[in-house]
Amino acid sequence: MIAPQVLAERALQAAAGLEDAIAIVRTSSRADLRWARTTLTTNGESRHTELTLIGFAPTNPGMATATLTVVQPTADDLGDLAAGVAAALAGAPAAPDAFPLVQPDQPAARDWADPAAYTSSAALDPLAAPLGEVFAECSTDGIELFGYAEHSLVTTWLASSTGLRLRHAQPAARLEITAKSHQRSRSAWWGHAGDDFAGIDLAPGATDLRRGLQWQSRNLEIPPGRRRVILTPSAVGDLMVDLWWSATARQAVEGRSVFSGPDGTTRIGSRLSRRALSLASDAHDPVIPAGSFLASSASGEAASVFDDGMPLGRVAWIRDGVLEHLHAPRHVAQEHRLPLAISADTLRMEDPDGTGDLDSVIARTDDGLLITCLWYNRLVDPQTLLLTGLTRDGVYVVRGGEVIGSTTNFRFNDSPVSLLDRITDAGSTVRTLPREMGDYAPRVAMPATVVEDFHLSTASDAR
Repeated sequence: MIAPQVLAERALQAAAGLEDAIAIVRTSSRADLRWARTTLTTNGESRHTELTLIGFAPTNPGMATATLTVVQPTADDLGDLAAGVAAALAGAPAAPDAFPLVQPDQPAARDWADPAAYTSSAALDPLAAPLGEVFAECSTDGIELFGYAEHSLVTTWLASSTGLRLRHAQPAARLEITAKSHQRSRSAWWGHAGDDFAGIDLAPGATDLRRGLQWQSRNLEIPPGRRRVILTPSAVGDLMVDLWWSATARQAVEGRSVFSGPDGTTRIGSRLSRRALSLASDAHDPVIPAGSFLASSASGEAASVFDDGMPLGRVAWIRDGVLEHLHAPRHVAQEHRLPLAISADTLRMEDPDGTGDLDSVIARTDDGLLITCLWYNRLVDPQTLLLTGLTRDGVYVVRGGEVIGSTTNFRFNDSPVSLLDRITDAGSTVRTLPREMGDYAPRVAMPATVVEDFHLSTASDAR
């Protein structure tokens, strides 16, 4: 088996006839464990290697680009891969995002020659004892548990004909537990995100699940409408990820976005919240660090293959409640005279006036609904970033700073941009697992928030 960095080097050699080329190799591995009805059902390991070759060639006018990817590549694939890219380039039009490729400003990464990093089932070992204890306690009380745990490790190598040699290894750990009781008429959810499971304490999660089921012993009828709600960090994360992904400069200047201004301008500089909220992505975030260079296999609204290898730092999308950046690769930033903004794979929201955990936020709320998590969120209107989706696994009634019971689930229709100016209280920021977006954006830190006039449009039978 060819070492990944050697595979990248040989792919560049095979593409030597092209004007320029970039090779990206990703090795990924995953170990997972699943359970249903408080019984382990499956466990397994998987490994996967992917090689992407991006070719560049001059055309009249401009520069063309083409990309091909091979899964589980071997040495025999390299010639065909390079030939395929060359053939695609021959008929390719000029790329609208063309820009000079990134030049190295330092030697090859010190870990460039290191072997691929893989995870294994051993990464799940710290869960054995605490998960067993939770299973035993819940079985005694007639509570059924459903869920899974997984640990993944993705290593990326990027080599370019300009001399870049970059490497990054990214671990991720995720755990979700759904508890059901009383003939499955009650349901509660808890999730955890981290880099590994070392030292994990499931006691807080077990307490939250039991408490949620107990709160559901009293059901109160609350009609749909615009309500004061407390959103958990997980629910806030799902909404802010949608905002983050939608904040692209190209869409804004073309009038296709909630961030569009008049006459081809953007809303950069506009106040989105009267609170001094911040929303930022930072490759060097101490709690949710991510890869510090761009390695995009395809160009899109938020990234360009011509920018591959660019260093990633901190980008403040919102600072002190004011929109400061939109996703802007080099070509977009230059064309529209906007600040350059290429995002790391992290998202953190903070409110400098926010304090305490979720229980503290509940205790400060006289009247509202506590929403555990959101599900099946979908875009309705890009001009307002109106989303629709469902609450799930627990909507609780708060009176006088205490939860007094539960109510039905709801369909919601609201905009994560609009609600920023309706936040009236917040907790401290913590790492969280977005229920809906956790598969795609697991490196998220959010506070619990109190939002006024959150639109719960109809009741839902979802659980």
